[in-house]
Amino acid sequence: MKNVVVALSLALAAGTFSLPTVAAPLCEANKLGMAGLLAKCNRGEPIKLTLASGKPLFEGEQPVKLQSGAYYELQITADGSAELAITGPQFLRAIWMNEIVINDIEVRPMAIDSLEFDNAGLAKLSFIAIKPGSYDLHIPNTTSDSQRVTIAIQ
Repeated sequence: MKNVVVALSLALAAGTFSLPTVAAPLCEANKLGMAGLLAKCNRGEPIKLTLASGKPLFEGEQPVKLQSGAYYELQITADGSAELAITGPQFLRAIWMNEIVINDIEVRPMAIDSLEFDNAGLAKLSFIAIKPGSYDLHIPNTTSDSQRVTIAIQ
């Protein structure tokens, strides 16, 4: 144990080791109120994805950066041009899913691996980002970078 403390001290002094950066919370802890993590001040910008044949899944800067402990909504719109799915089990296990809303039907799942759209429609997934890391959501059986979005939870 003593050797580990000495090695860590030397690495810090030499500048070869750094402590992980901590992202700032979306709202102050004392302002969460009765709603807790679902408080309005703790909500990030919605993430909008489009499932359409021959079009990019996400138009925007990647990776999409999320704050661990913050509430988000993933909005997936399918235009009906093809039967398409979106998958990303690693990302979907790194979040706490509040609900999925499809055609005004609310589903509160324990976990999912993917969503498939046979026709045009909109699905909204509301969740709390939990486990820090970098994750991909993508259209299965595709290799193009335009058919995936990288999400980083800080």
